[in-house]
Amino acid sequence: MTLFHDSADLRPIARLLIANRGEIALRVIRACRDMGIETIAVYADPDRDAPFVRMADHAYALDGFRPGDTYLDQRKILDIAARAGADTIHPGYGFLSENADFARAVQDAGIIWVGPDPDVIDALGDKIRAREIAQAVGAPLVAGSPGPVGSGADALAFAREHGLPIAIKAAFGGGGRGMKVAWDLDEVEDLFDSAVREAVTAFGRGECFIEQFLDRPRHIEAQVLGDRHGTVKVLGTRDCSLQRRNQKLVEEAPAPFLTDDQRDRIHQSAKAICAHAGYSGAGTVEFLLSANGTISFLEVNTRLQVEHPVTEETTGVDLVTAMIRVAQGAAIADDSVPTPRGHAIEFRINAEDPGRGFLPTPGPIDLWQPPGGPGIRLDSGVEQGGQVAGSFDSMMAKLIVTGQDREQALARAARALDEFRIEGVASVLPFHRAVLTTPEFRAEGGDFGVHCRWIETDFADRLAAAVTPAARVTPVTEAPMMRLSIEIDGKRHDLALPQGMLSMGSMATPTTDTIEAAEPGDITAPVAGTLSLWQAEDGDDVAEGQVIAVIEAMKMETRIEAHCAGRLTRKVEQGQTLAHGALIAVITT
Repeated sequence: MTLFHDSADLRPIARLLIANRGEIALRVIRACRDMGIETIAVYADPDRDAPFVRMADHAYALDGFRPGDTYLDQRKILDIAARAGADTIHPGYGFLSENADFARAVQDAGIIWVGPDPDVIDALGDKIRAREIAQAVGAPLVAGSPGPVGSGADALAFAREHGLPIAIKAAFGGGGRGMKVAWDLDEVEDLFDSAVREAVTAFGRGECFIEQFLDRPRHIEAQVLGDRHGTVKVLGTRDCSLQRRNQKLVEEAPAPFLTDDQRDRIHQSAKAICAHAGYSGAGTVEFLLSANGTISFLEVNTRLQVEHPVTEETTGVDLVTAMIRVAQGAAIADDSVPTPRGHAIEFRINAEDPGRGFLPTPGPIDLWQPPGGPGIRLDSGVEQGGQVAGSFDSMMAKLIVTGQDREQALARAARALDEFRIEGVASVLPFHRAVLTTPEFRAEGGDFGVHCRWIETDFADRLAAAVTPAARVTPVTEAPMMRLSIEIDGKRHDLALPQGMLSMGSMATPTTDTIEAAEPGDITAPVAGTLSLWQAEDGDDVAEGQVIAVIEAMKMETRIEAHCAGRLTRKVEQGQTLAHGALIAVITT
């Protein structure tokens, strides 16, 4: 089956810039190699030795450590695109991939944008407007706020009117960041403020809206592909219910244990929403499915999803190549919807410690020994000897396992996870191995018992018994870069070296000047990151369990609670970068 009509009238692409990093940058590079397209990588300082930088045909430094100074800096990326002669930009997922202003600036610069048009991103990326479109086409919906919510107090008023639980969601976000689910009235205002901060950090905008959250729902999504000629196709479904802190950990395709009516309703609603908006490129329409069969539209992600490989494995469609073809102007064939074959399961391999509540654990990768064999695919952005940087997402790789049916995929997954070895940085491998033993996930007796909060509720005690905290690892502190301009054969080149290399003759880097905890009243950083907010003043009397501070690491917030009652003495300043285990406060009882 041919996905696209043959056409000679396509916009030529010779050199494509990837405005992203890690495994998705490598995924795009490989698709471009298959198509004979040169690639340009851009990279933050912590990524200067990453595999994607070496694999690209050209690589340019973004000069910075954090997302806001690098992969979220539109001006830097567009300047590099102009200098490098890029005719196309692929945004990957996250960062600027759903930023309509960036897409518009790319097009205004005469560069091909691989993704939907900016007006479509505006309409569907704004989750409030997306709800309006869903209503207009008759898609199923739960109650939600009519627009962005102005304050925590307004969020609390919504919760009192409509009942709990409620989902507080970044209007311009995705990937679980800037999303909080409140189950108690006492936590609504704090969670609203946290969602706003996360949204600003991850997406540069903090507007949040609220909707009812279905209890014990499954997360079902439909993969959509549209062209620029008005054709929209649904390429199948995925189940993404295994989540922790609204971050997906395991995904599979096609979504199992749906009735024919449920699958049809999801397909028809997804197609109608995207057709109404004039969607082009790869996108995902997400739904919640409650235990009683209620379906509710959740959101549209106007980009490639992290979990796209399971759809690729079960349909035979290369979604990255398809996105590029659509951007060139290719038309989808009318009869090109593939019938899903077999079953695929994706396991996100994150640098997180399931024995410590999935705390992000940036650090060194001393051993990287992935599995192989029939049905095994690994999309990885790291390698042995590398570092997982604390400034960015915790995902190191994606293990995708495919079988002729779900039973074979589960058997191969157990074998592959048993083979996988990672040392140095902590990983979620022990969690994945434990999940595969549960009757709920294996659907023994035909009952699929997994839902979006299953990890934090039904599975919590079994997980605690099955995994132990990983050994503590202190990540290398990134040194500032010294930048010099040199000339080689009359051509200017920029040279970047870690500060101190020239004067000290080594690669030694400074460490955070903190004191390790030694006393019962000490409060230490559970994760390396930035102390983004103090929520208690120096000298305050605090209660046990009270949230006193927030640490931001890998674009996620970790709330720090007082482990006992007493008087608080702060030891670090807001905005300070902390090593794992650093002393941040003392409580005197």
